[in-house]
Amino acid sequence: MSKRRLGRSDLFVEPLVLGTNAVGWTADEATSFRVFDAFVAEGFDALDTADSYSRWVPGNDSESEKIIGRWMKARGNRDRVQVFTKVGSDMGHGKDLSGKWIIEEVENSLKRLQTDYIDLYQTHWPDPKTPQEESLEAYGRLVQAGKVRFIGCSNFDAALLGEALEISKAKGLPRYDTIQNEFNLYAREKFEGALQELCVREEVSGMHYYGLASGFLSGKYRTAADAGKSPRGGGVVGRYLNDKGLKILAAMDAVSARTGAALVEIALAWVAAQPGVAAPIASATSVEQVASLARGARLTLSAADLQQLDDAGR
Repeated sequence: MSKRRLGRSDLFVEPLVLGTNAVGWTADEATSFRVFDAFVAEGFDALDTADSYSRWVPGNDSESEKIIGRWMKARGNRDRVQVFTKVGSDMGHGKDLSGKWIIEEVENSLKRLQTDYIDLYQTHWPDPKTPQEESLEAYGRLVQAGKVRFIGCSNFDAALLGEALEISKAKGLPRYDTIQNEFNLYAREKFEGALQELCVREEVSGMHYYGLASGFLSGKYRTAADAGKSPRGGGVVGRYLNDKGLKILAAMDAVSARTGAALVEIALAWVAAQPGVAAPIASATSVEQVASLARGARLTLSAADLQQLDDAGR
């Protein structure tokens, strides 16, 4: 593995970031601690969370950040891990990127994480009610105060990111060094094209979610009957189990036969190999899954493998 720089920032990551949306949801605190320990033991150090994870579970209140905070305190390792979190998702009053909310909510995240700084603070969703300049000015204040090191965005298109970069340059404000969108072998339209070209040109690094297409690209959903293999199986089968999905799985099977790699590993390696991408984001709920993700981060696919996968997913 080799570390990759995030945009023009001073942050570097191995080609895998651990997603923590399952923390406090399908992974309880003890399980999450084991997963985090295994992730670090494999040589990785970047955890991605958000203020809203996992508030969709009844009774949960930003459990992901809280559990990460307790883990870092218990291990005494804050200086050896990188914490990426987000602001702007619906926390009970709608999506909000106003300067007032950013300044207020960062304090809540810092408290939950039990830290005095965030390595990468990300805009979670666009907020059409708030001018981008207002949000970027708030981030600037946080960077100046030492509470945030660098900033990123998520779920932006080329027009929004381009506008933000222009404002940052013209006003001397912090720039988005990363972008986090849905991107995998099946769903490529939210990054490929104008946005990807902009990211390559302006040195904005992709750290993309749903790299495994909700588990479809693991290969465990191949017939309608497989929908019962997990709570989300029905949605996965309904969205991905079609001619395109089966074509992608066939190409992955061929690459697997040549390389000996599992489909999960191939899916992540493909994302990491794309121009403008620093690392895929993937979550795990067991130590065994962490080991598989790590193998994917270390896998280098040949040009022929990449071309076969590209062709299948188009």
